[in-house]
Amino acid sequence: MARVKGGLNAKKRHNRTLKLAKGYRGARSKQYRVAKQSVMRALTSSYAGRKERKRQFRRLWIARINAASRLNGLSYSQFMHGLKLANIDLNRKVLADMAVSDVEGFAKLVDVAKSKIA
Repeated sequence: MARVKGGLNAKKRHNRTLKLAKGYRGARSKQYRVAKQSVMRALTSSYAGRKERKRQFRRLWIARINAASRLNGLSYSQFMHGLKLANIDLNRKVLADMAVSDVEGFAKLVDVAKSKIA
């Protein structure tokens, strides 16, 4: 039986990894062994980064809602509690957008929350 060499498949695998390492500095984008380590680490970090991004956006939305509700005389926790009592189900992303772009509408929501708390 004839001997089969794995050169073509190895070359494909190397090129796939080197393509992922494009833009890396120095040997990280040129040498397969170094590039493989860098790509493995980068892929791990990108997974963690996608999870982290969600946390950061939630923090941003809460900060914006807190600032806007305090301008209307209510803390963030009181505002959210008032909305819950009023059965208003708006997520923090929508509330933060309203706080920035629709100030009057947000002020009405704060008034509803105040009336439900008192």
